[in-house]
Amino acid sequence: MGFKLACISGRASLIDDNNYYDLEAISQGEFDEDTSNALLNIEGLNKLSANLEKFEPSGLIEEKNIDSPISSPKNCYAVGLNYRNHAEEANMDIPSVPMIFTKHTTCLTGPYSDINMRSDHVDYEAELVVIIGSKGKDIPKDKAWDYVAGLCVGQDISDRVVQFSSNPPQFNLGKSFDTFGPLGPYIVSPDCLDDKTSLSIVCKVNEETRQKDNTNDLIFDIPEIIKYLSEIVTLNTGDVIFTGTPGGVGVMEGKFLKDGDVLITEIEGLGKMKNLCRRVSNHSGVK
Repeated sequence: MGFKLACISGRASLIDDNNYYDLEAISQGEFDEDTSNALLNIEGLNKLSANLEKFEPSGLIEEKNIDSPISSPKNCYAVGLNYRNHAEEANMDIPSVPMIFTKHTTCLTGPYSDINMRSDHVDYEAELVVIIGSKGKDIPKDKAWDYVAGLCVGQDISDRVVQFSSNPPQFNLGKSFDTFGPLGPYIVSPDCLDDKTSLSIVCKVNEETRQKDNTNDLIFDIPEIIKYLSEIVTLNTGDVIFTGTPGGVGVMEGKFLKDGDVLITEIEGLGKMKNLCRRVSNHSGVK
């Protein structure tokens, strides 16, 4: 079994090919419109997804109607320097434990939403994203996948001016501007993937490939991240974890995002995001 869960025009929906099925409608009210609430009943999602042929589709998927697949997470965590080639390009030591920071949940946006930039030093970072299913604390590594609702594509957009405006640098605000967390297009349960530990990941800007790698190159894999995090904080249903970005980020070559750029991010088996970059104003850190 397995499922693909999306938020279509603000409503939790299951996905099959190009069709979507409104979750509240096909469950006869067992589920509501909220994707976060849906993750409280993974068994129910699996059962409905396995029987979608019994229902009439609610409609065809259109990019403009797809919102962020997780509607209201309590927390959003991220891991820095989690691909060896990214640590090397940054001329930094390979970390001995996961380097965790947070993105404010208000930055999360849809897979086809605009990215609103307020400086000329905004960077892209393609990432595999984990969505937590069952609430957990002190989760052992060999049980970690049991706490994962699904995976999706993400972008950890970063304003490098704000990120490096203080000494030492602080990550959370520079990575938490509104629209700086595109997510989606769907939450894909691990059961849908042939090999959930080895997925190709590609980032393009205007069709120019900037990042290309495989998630099997993660320094700290998903079970290690979950084990480490859950020793410190309780992981809640719907919590979001950005797992890190491969080498090839723009800051290393001065290739920052510009007004009108189209950012394309794709992960094998999880789908593709497409975001238009817009230069909307200057923030106060821009001289």
